[in-house]
Amino acid sequence: MKAAYIHPSAIVDEGCVIGEGTRIWHFSHLMPGCIIGQNCNLGQNVVISPDVILGNNVKVQNNVSIYTGVICDDDVFLGPSMVFTNVINPRSAINRREQFRKTHVGKGASIGANATIVCGNDIGAYAFIGAGAVVTKTALPYALVVGNPARQIGWVSEYGHRLHFDKEGRAVCPESKEAYELVDGTVRKQMVSNAC
Repeated sequence: MKAAYIHPSAIVDEGCVIGEGTRIWHFSHLMPGCIIGQNCNLGQNVVISPDVILGNNVKVQNNVSIYTGVICDDDVFLGPSMVFTNVINPRSAINRREQFRKTHVGKGASIGANATIVCGNDIGAYAFIGAGAVVTKTALPYALVVGNPARQIGWVSEYGHRLHFDKEGRAVCPESKEAYELVDGTVRKQMVSNAC
C-alpha cells in the first residue's frame, strides 16, 4: 500500500488520521480530529472540519467543505462545490456549536455538483443526488433525487444507472446485470445464490 500523498500547499493539522494511499491536493485544509480512510482523493481547496469521518475510497471534488457532524461511508462521491451544512438556523452573533446536526452519507452514494445537503438529513447507501439539488429530507437507499427542494424521481443501481421496474417490482442494471427488487417502497439488490 502506498503512503498518503499531501501536496505541499495543503495544511494538515495535528491530530488528523489519514489512511494509506489517500491523496490530498492543492490548498486543502484538514483540521484536528478528522479521520480520512484509505485511498481517498481530496481535490483542490477542500476543507475537512474537526471530527469529520470519511471512509475508504471517498472522492471529494474541488471546492467542497465538509463540516463537523458529517460522516461519509466507503465509496462516497462528493461532486464539485457541493455543500454540507451543520446548523439549521445560523446567525453570526449567536454561537450554536452545541446544536450541530449530524448528516450520514451511506456507502456508495453520489452527491452531484453544487448540491446542498441541509443538515440532519441522511443520504442512503447508493443514493444519487443530482447536480444543484437542495436536499431537505432524508434520501432513501438507491433513491434518485433532484431539484429544489429535492424530490425523489426514481431509483438507481449501485452502478448509478436508473432502474426501470416491471409489474412484479423487478429491474436489472444495464451495466452490471445485477437484479433489484422494489418491495414496500424500498429497493434492495437480489443476492445471487451459489447453491447447486
